[in-house]
Amino acid sequence: MPILCSTGALIGRPNNRDYTLLKELAPKLSCDGFELMIYPDWYPIVDKVVDFTHDIGLNIPVIHCEKRIGELLSSGTDEDLQAAMSDFKLNCEIAMGVGAGKLVLHLWNGLISDSHIENNISGYKYLREISDDCGLELLVENVVCNVGDPMQRCRELYEAYPDVSFVFDTKMAAFHCQEELLYDEKNSWLQDRIRHYHVNDYGGGYKDWSNLKVLPIGDGRIDFDKFFSYIKRKNHQGFTFTVESTAFDKSGVVHTDILNRCFDTIRKYLSEGDRKNAQ
Repeated sequence: MPILCSTGALIGRPNNRDYTLLKELAPKLSCDGFELMIYPDWYPIVDKVVDFTHDIGLNIPVIHCEKRIGELLSSGTDEDLQAAMSDFKLNCEIAMGVGAGKLVLHLWNGLISDSHIENNISGYKYLREISDDCGLELLVENVVCNVGDPMQRCRELYEAYPDVSFVFDTKMAAFHCQEELLYDEKNSWLQDRIRHYHVNDYGGGYKDWSNLKVLPIGDGRIDFDKFFSYIKRKNHQGFTFTVESTAFDKSGVVHTDILNRCFDTIRKYLSEGDRKNAQ
């Protein structure tokens, strides 16, 4: 089970979303690869970004699509739908360029969130056609909602497209107090469609917008003993995990030790499962 690091945990506004920082930072991280977070700032220099990842030898199995795509889908206008498809195609080109096989998508996002979920669900089919043509696996994330809740929205999407695949984010679920729903066999429709996990902690309460920050594992209230017991019970061999815990401060300085502790914690959970299975 490869453990990946989100480049969004390393690169953000405080350090000008400077992808070249990965040359210095990647060797300091004990992860197995990276989930590359795409920013619109990079669209004019896509070739440079792709070439750079090859030059420094980054392993990138997963791409996190630019989040604005979901917001464009929500508006419902033909112009925004075309813009969403155009941007998504560019994200797919990046994924193919860096050798990724999976695409993480915020199907709804931002302040508009799920307020026009019918537009997001109808727009999914166009994005899916594009990703399928590119040979990429499209994964919809259980993103926080303003109107409904992630489980409800994912269920609606599943009912419209039974072959949809998901990425399950522990923090996103905990924000809506839905992390326990993952373990309920009544939600086997979700369990059977998850292909990737975002393993992050959360320190707030129900829809506590002031505490939405992504926390390192162990710094919040999520029961990871129960989460990894579920993972081991399901025997999710071949799945991938991504750590997204924000590791840069307000000045843009990255503290890689925060992320390495998360990787070590996940490996301890997984190795403990391997020992138990061998007995």
